[in-house]
Amino acid sequence: MKRAVLVLLILFPIGLAAQQENPSPVKNQLATSAAGQARWSTAGDEVASAETDSTADVAADAGSNAQQQPKANPSQPTPIPVETRPKIPGSMVGYIDNPIVESQIRIRFDDAFEDEFPDRSEFVYAKCGCYTHLNIPQLPSSLQLAYDPHAPGPRLGVPNSINYQQLFLNLEYSAHRRFSAFVEVPIRWLQPQGFKSAPPASLGFLPFSNQSGLSDVTAGFKFAAVASEGTYVTFQFKSYFPSGDPSKGMGTNHYSVEPSLLLYHSLSDSLTLEGQIGDWHPINGSAGVPTSSSEGFAGDVFFYGIGPSYRLYNRNRIQIAPVVELFGWHVLGGFQTLPGGPVDLAASEVGGMNIVNLKFGVRTYIRARNSFYVGFGQALTHDDWYKHIVRLEYRYSF
Repeated sequence: MKRAVLVLLILFPIGLAAQQENPSPVKNQLATSAAGQARWSTAGDEVASAETDSTADVAADAGSNAQQQPKANPSQPTPIPVETRPKIPGSMVGYIDNPIVESQIRIRFDDAFEDEFPDRSEFVYAKCGCYTHLNIPQLPSSLQLAYDPHAPGPRLGVPNSINYQQLFLNLEYSAHRRFSAFVEVPIRWLQPQGFKSAPPASLGFLPFSNQSGLSDVTAGFKFAAVASEGTYVTFQFKSYFPSGDPSKGMGTNHYSVEPSLLLYHSLSDSLTLEGQIGDWHPINGSAGVPTSSSEGFAGDVFFYGIGPSYRLYNRNRIQIAPVVELFGWHVLGGFQTLPGGPVDLAASEVGGMNIVNLKFGVRTYIRARNSFYVGFGQALTHDDWYKHIVRLEYRYSF
């Protein structure tokens, strides 16, 4: 009997373990029957249980999503969004300065014709060197009063008209969407077309030949007070340095500064209006005529311009826009050498003179970064800096 009980105690755990791995059909049927009775007996509770489970699932999902979202850390500062540059088609004008602040390389070539008064207010080049030769005893005393041994311009003839060409290399860099700095290096070629008949050549006023060389270097900056996709309002400041040789007509022989305000405004998807207003101010120019005059030979020049453009073609990454510009200068002071040479001192003053030009051109953009301009300018007033001008330009933005 003891042996039988011992055998049962040994075999029972073994059989129980085997039954858990492979339950017998009888026990499965009993379990199924018990489960069925439980379902029937708790049919009313299942609905409530299902609703409770659904609510629990929603709460669980909400808790899971809350765990997935990063928790705010009050110790870390809120990141400041970086201002991006506004998307804008680009400046279309050719004579009004570009109002858009950007990094760019610009190459420009000008060909100007028939400048009758190149030393007017020392805006194009310095005071005529002919004033250094007016201490000749044979000359009238009125002319001798105009004698200026320091007149820096071309010597000694008095040109009645010159043609000149200029090649500009401009580099502008913008580290910020509202600010840029630039430098421009010009090369000039000058060809006198004729000389005044007076004073006579017998007194030493001999013509001078064609000249060429480095002209006055320019540097400055832009600041955009308004910079949006449709509008730019930009302050620009230029400084001119007397790097050109004045005795060859390459420069003005004095420093100058030029503050101006620039505008770009899109009137529609195709129509754009641009403008500029400013003042060119000479610093320490040549002495006036006569040299005892309280006014210098150089004088301020107020200028203004407006230029609408219309994108006539805009597809396949190519934009073509005709542009018309009206540009004017109001000469506020200074002198100019007159057709008869340095005579009639009162008439040589140029304060109050108005000069207006009309410019026609076409701007072509290729793939937004490459831009080409071809334009022609015509003087509308009797007074002018030149009768005609042709401008070619290439600009690469980066």
